[in-house]
Amino acid sequence: MAKKDYHVVPNSGRGGWDVKREGADRASGHFDKKSDAMERGRDLARERKTELVEHGRNGRIQDSDSYGNDPNPPRDKKH
Repeated sequence: MAKKDYHVVPNSGRGGWDVKREGADRASGHFDKKSDAMERGRDLARERKTELVEHGRNGRIQDSDSYGNDPNPPRDKKH
């Protein structure tokens, strides 16, 4: 089974923000504020151990966070 990440994207038709899973036709949630959409997206990504990808108003990716099964986890900088 392929990993399907969650994306927080602007909704051009209704305004506000949607949380969408990769490959889905419908949004998992619609929110007026981006912060609310990010919170819901984080919860979904944690539950399913996937990645959350944050988009800006222009649709471009701004940031992403992995919540499990990261193929390239960051290395701790120990002294």
